[in-house]
Amino acid sequence: MATATKPDSADQTAESAPVDADEANLTAVLLDPDTIARDECNAREHDTEPDADLINSVKAVGVQDPVSVRPRPDGTYGAFKGWRRTQAAQIANATAEAEGHEKRQIKAYVRADMVGRDAWTRFLSLIENHQRQGMSPKDTLKAAELSLIGMDEVEQKQAARALGLKRGTGKRLGRAQQLDDATLRRASAGGMDLEQIAQLAEVEDVPRAQDRLLRALARDEAEEGGGRGHWDQELALLKAEQDDRTARKEAVAALEKAEIPLLPTQVPYGEKDTARPLSELTTPLGRPLYEGNHKGCPGHSARLDDEHQPVWYCADPSEYGHKARPKPKPEKTAEDEEKAAERARTTACNRAWKAAAGPRKEFVTRLVRGSKALPEEAWRFALGVLLDLPRFYGKWAGRQEAEDVASFLGVKLPESPFERVRLSDLVAQPKARMAHIIFAHVAAAFERDMRDPKGWNDASMQVRFLWEDLTPQQAAYLLLLEKLGHDDKGSYRLSEVEDQAVAPHRDADTEDGDESAA
Repeated sequence: MATATKPDSADQTAESAPVDADEANLTAVLLDPDTIARDECNAREHDTEPDADLINSVKAVGVQDPVSVRPRPDGTYGAFKGWRRTQAAQIANATAEAEGHEKRQIKAYVRADMVGRDAWTRFLSLIENHQRQGMSPKDTLKAAELSLIGMDEVEQKQAARALGLKRGTGKRLGRAQQLDDATLRRASAGGMDLEQIAQLAEVEDVPRAQDRLLRALARDEAEEGGGRGHWDQELALLKAEQDDRTARKEAVAALEKAEIPLLPTQVPYGEKDTARPLSELTTPLGRPLYEGNHKGCPGHSARLDDEHQPVWYCADPSEYGHKARPKPKPEKTAEDEEKAAERARTTACNRAWKAAAGPRKEFVTRLVRGSKALPEEAWRFALGVLLDLPRFYGKWAGRQEAEDVASFLGVKLPESPFERVRLSDLVAQPKARMAHIIFAHVAAAFERDMRDPKGWNDASMQVRFLWEDLTPQQAAYLLLLEKLGHDDKGSYRLSEVEDQAVAPHRDADTEDGDESAA
């Protein structure tokens, strides 16, 4: 075993040494523990003191596993892995004479190649500590964020892969650090990884967001194949609700800026609601009231509808001289309440339908950009659409919309709407990828056809909602994606509203199968 007392940083510079040197191929040297201090890039910032068990173990047998240090300009070393063991060795040596045991040196890997490589040093420290028990989630998040910020693009990609992060997640880790300690501990104990904690931080202001995400995570883990299908759907729904809350906040802020009072949705029990919408009121001479001719009234106020648009009111028509219209609005009946409940259900289902498009498109993107061959069911489905040319596909092709196809395939379109290009000139078309390209084209047509939850039923000549009246082709598309996601270890699952929409078509498939069997 070699012994080192002073580093020679000139032997191996950061430029000449590989950043990912394998410590298994390095020779550990013996160092005096008193020459080692905590490296400023050590990921662990909380609970850094050694516990009694560790100290007693080091006193008895010394430090068994080498620590990792890098040379410092003053001749000492900075420990970025094993600082708690180093402190235990320092404490053991300080009491050695009094307690009758010998002073010991400590085995260490001297990483001169880490000098000047702060980001990678922090990353290696993070990996070491994250795999051991006791490192706080907040330290993990901070170390991961600082590591990725200090790396170049190639190192970031390698480090993110090692940490199980998606590309770009590092930028969101800073916000995740703002979560309180209790939330972080519960998220970590519930099995959330760094990626999921960063996503939780994005929607934590939605009520019960953490509970809902933990349940979704548990469902994914309980189902065959695992994956993150339920997590992705719940996260998309939470983001939709967050957008809805943001829209309401903006609407309220706009009213406050205009100094227009926002009336409460419900008045306290026992009090009379004197406010009436302008649509029910007239001037003393019988002229209709509307926003423009009512602004000067002291009772001018508003309530927000389901879409957070202002509905104009007068807070007290009788006090301000307004009259009720000849046909005032009747009192609410049970039928009115049923209609209100149905409107609320429609709003919730429409929001959920729009939110479900996000995970669905992400899954299609993974399919068509993946290195694996496209599953046979997918290319046969796409080929069937091309051969049969259903009506919706022809309508979509006629619009010449390329945005979704380009997004699926990772192609950047010109920013200017006046710059016309052919998508075929932008997309690389190797033979092995033709099935992926065709499926992306067909999927884009379906996504356009299903974008708006509100449609028209030609047979019944009335408005239809997709979440309760899918066409057979739309249902087949969703059921195909569900099967592909299941086969891909549960990486995609239908949302609740999509599952509700395809339910009648599942029954139809079963009946068809029974008839053919007979």
